[in-house]
Amino acid sequence: MRVAVVTIFPEMFDALTEYGVTRRAFEKNIIEIKYFNPRDFTDDIHNSIDDRPYGGGPGMVMSPEPLKNAIVEAKQWINGKVKVIYLSPQGKLMKQSRIKALSEEENLIFLAGRYEGIDERIILNYVDYELSIGDYIVSGGELPAMVVLDAIIRYKPGVLGNDESVHQESFSEGIFDSPNYTRPEIFENIQVPKVLLSGDHKKIKDWRRAQAITKTKNTRPDLVRGHNNYQLS
Repeated sequence: MRVAVVTIFPEMFDALTEYGVTRRAFEKNIIEIKYFNPRDFTDDIHNSIDDRPYGGGPGMVMSPEPLKNAIVEAKQWINGKVKVIYLSPQGKLMKQSRIKALSEEENLIFLAGRYEGIDERIILNYVDYELSIGDYIVSGGELPAMVVLDAIIRYKPGVLGNDESVHQESFSEGIFDSPNYTRPEIFENIQVPKVLLSGDHKKIKDWRRAQAITKTKNTRPDLVRGHNNYQLS
């Protein structure tokens, strides 16, 4: 998979490419990433990429021309089927099923906005999906893009130490993960549940699922439902 990121702060993505399990995806060329800075696609001496909004109001808006040129260049680099994702508080809320669907795309372009947002005509003409990581505001689209990319990367074979891990994590079936325990067997007078020491794999599997459902019902009852595959549309 090729991933292009349109951003004025490409250095921020070092947190994704240089650390943790996600680094493995780039070292093994499972994911190839390249950054396209809108400032490199301006035609004035100040490399301006924003301007005042029509109609007045606070803040600045990212100008359409540099964004368009960056997206076009990114598409040329990808040279294949691609979806353009704009990280936006107005976008569809990101869920595990949407992450899985994105992981199955051939290539992706992430558009990271700044300031008060981007010119609406870029969204109308160049963006395939607007996605949100939650009902709150952050300073730009870089952090949301990294969150989404991290979640996508975990689905790629060869990234996690055990490829089955992604299927056992929270939200993989629309519910939380079950409680986890490791050594020592007793810690601060709390003992590991006996079933986990039994060696009976069926009983352990049943216990874990029951615990996961109970935990989800208690903390997020809205999530307790049948799991349906989600297709981006």
